[in-house]
Amino acid sequence: MTLEPTRTYAHIYNVVRQIPSGQVATYGQVAHAAGLPGQARQVGYALHALLEADTPWHRVINAKGTISPRAEPEQEQRQRELLEREGVVFDAQGRVDLKTYRWDVPLPDVC
Repeated sequence: MTLEPTRTYAHIYNVVRQIPSGQVATYGQVAHAAGLPGQARQVGYALHALLEADTPWHRVINAKGTISPRAEPEQEQRQRELLEREGVVFDAQGRVDLKTYRWDVPLPDVC
């Protein structure tokens, strides 16, 4: 039985799907754009629960410009490889230059 993602997760996935190839967004940026300011961890939980193959989860990194550690380290390497295929460059410390590669996330409309 497959459970539908919560509404919150659906908002997060919608934002992540908008991140262009060759760019990254931080968990905090995605949370803010999804109308969840200050809830970066919620983005991590949503991406961990991701079932949709069309969502480019690999384009979300932490605020330090690095890939967040995973329980399965091979997933960290997979994320890096996917980003490198899109042209994202990592420095010797495994960081992405956010000034160069960070997506200018559109903020949600405030009513």
